[in-house]
Amino acid sequence: MMPPPPRSAARARAATALDAAMAAELAPLKMERAVFTTEIAPAAPGPEGVDSVTFTVATNPGAPAGPLNKIASGGELSRFLLALKVCLTRDARGLTMIFDEIDRGVGGATADAVGHRLMRLADEGGQVLVVTHSPQVAARGAHHWRVEKSVAEGETRTRAIPLDAPARIDEVARMLAGETVTEAARAAAEALLGAPRPATSSGVTG
Repeated sequence: MMPPPPRSAARARAATALDAAMAAELAPLKMERAVFTTEIAPAAPGPEGVDSVTFTVATNPGAPAGPLNKIASGGELSRFLLALKVCLTRDARGLTMIFDEIDRGVGGATADAVGHRLMRLADEGGQVLVVTHSPQVAARGAHHWRVEKSVAEGETRTRAIPLDAPARIDEVARMLAGETVTEAARAAAEALLGAPRPATSSGVTG
């Protein structure tokens, strides 16, 4: 039997390392039972080589594995993509990473886990910009802007408004309670914002 081409062998080694890194990343995101596997199969020769690479997942014990984009739900897909981005940029420093609603489809404790991982990602040497509707995620940022859209003279305009500490409490409370901000929501916002945050993380809400 002929040995695999050098690039195929390198891909196989990289796939094994990525699968191990993903297993470590998924547990803190409350997906400790999920299995992520990088499958490499022979393919017709092309510009990118002779391999077909597919990310497959099994999200629950005993469940069949399948392609990531077909098996994972919206919330699961968000967390898989966050874990992938963390793993694939682990050796890079000084990056600016932008996540647009990476917390889509999750809430409560899971959203808090996503926010905590984003906060640690910033603390590990990168700048993290997050567009979010989740109060648990927004509260983890070191800086917070509210994005507002308005229409004037037939033209849509978008503004990013920096929020100071009192305005952040109001905004996170609004994200928790809706249009009518209650004292309970304000107290919950103050509790969320009381968690320590690194200076390099940022949150943007819409």
